[in-house]
Amino acid sequence: QVQLVESGGGLVQAGGSLRLSCAASGRTFSRYAMGWFRQVPGKDREFVAQISDGGGGTTYYADSIKGRFTVSRDNAKNSVYLQMNSLKPEDTAVYYCATVQRSGWVPRSTAGSWDYWGQGTQVTVSS
Repeated sequence: QVQLVESGGGLVQAGGSLRLSCAASGRTFSRYAMGWFRQVPGKDREFVAQISDGGGGTTYYADSIKGRFTVSRDNAKNSVYLQMNSLKPEDTAVYYCATVQRSGWVPRSTAGSWDYWGQGTQVTVSS
């Protein structure tokens, strides 16, 4: 079955950077879009970024992180990444990667439109 495992979270000061990784297994990784979401206690899971299947030539970002975060993928390593720069305290959350059952590009900014999830990794940004 599809498994997603995030890593790379931690504590960082405001203005700093972190790079999250998500390792996928269980099927042909390159055929499916990948996404990143985040969630804080008491709030809904929030869309962060999405990258298309194949070479990842199409990306889609939430306005709140546009220009600061970059999503990428390495199909040879079955991994997707989220480079986070200029971090702010409001970026503090548990970050999840996600993928879908079907190939093809559809912008998916709602958590309900994704089919598989990792366990999450905590990112804490101190002021």
